[in-house]
Amino acid sequence: MNPKNRRAIRTALQTFAAVVAVVPALAAVVADSDQLAAAAPWAVAAAATAAGAAGVVARVMASPVVEQILDRFGLGLVDNDRGPAQ
Repeated sequence: MNPKNRRAIRTALQTFAAVVAVVPALAAVVADSDQLAAAAPWAVAAAATAAGAAGVVARVMASPVVEQILDRFGLGLVDNDRGPAQ
């Protein structure tokens, strides 16, 4: 698998895991309010969209053009896929 795609998938999974960690607290708040319960499906859809968007943004950030721009500011990848960072 392409390393750029792998990074995008990992970012989407990390975002999804973070959202899943918040769901129990959100469920407790929603259970106390009928109005919030009506909005719960929208919140779940928004969380899924956030995870997907994070994956897309990670893929864009892995493009060579964006990587060059980030390198100019010292924010590029350290290893640039040449092995483990030292």
